[in-house]
Parts: sequence; structure tokens; C-alpha cells
Amino acid sequence: QLQVVESGGGSVQAGGSLRLSCAVFGVTPSNLYMAWFRQAPGKEREGVANIHSDGSITYADSVKGRFTISRDYPETSLILQMNRLKPEDTAMYYCAAAWRQCDFLRDCYTNWGQGTQVTVSS
Repeated sequence: QLQVVESGGGSVQAGGSLRLSCAVFGVTPSNLYMAWFRQAPGKEREGVANIHSDGSITYADSVKGRFTISRDYPETSLILQMNRLKPEDTAMYYCAAAWRQCDFLRDCYTNWGQGTQVTVSS
């Protein structure tokens, strides 16, 4: 059974940074396509960044140049480094995994974490 667990959320002021981690249990992380999504109140869940099994990466336009997705192999975790945070980044952030490339298609992912809250104040 595949289990996904996020951590690292919190409250910061605009311009600050946070580092989110996603731990995957039950399978070797390198065998999965993985992504970060976020959902703000009243909005649909949207893709933030995704990474393929070969390491290729795609970012949402709204976070390019500010967020970095990577695999932390010593910890076998998926990382989202968020810099220069803005109030509009406030959302619940979710880690998702799939056995095939899904890009930002929500319904394509088969496993989701419970989410970690990120709040950015002005």
C-alpha cells in the first residue's frame, strides 16, 4: 500500500520562505511520478510543480523562479522549496503520486497526502 505524508507548512510573512517535504511509503519513490498541488479557499485544486521519474520538472507559471521541486534522496522525500512567498500562495498544499506521467491533471493521480497548510500574510 502506498502512503503519502506531507509536512513543513506554516505561517510566514510575504517575502519569506518555507520548505515542504513529502514522504512516500510502500514503494521506491524513484519509480513514481510526483507533484505538488495547492487549494485555496473557494478555489479548485491546482498544480504547482511536478517531477517525472527521469527527473524532468514542470512548474506553474505563477511560481516559476520562486519555487523549486526536487527529490531529497538521502531522505527519499519530495521537496518543495518556496521562496519569496506571496499572500496569493496561501493554500493547503498536497503531495500527489502516480504510476504514469500525469502533469497537472488532478484525476490522474492515484495517491494523495492529507495536505499541509501554508499561510502567507501581507
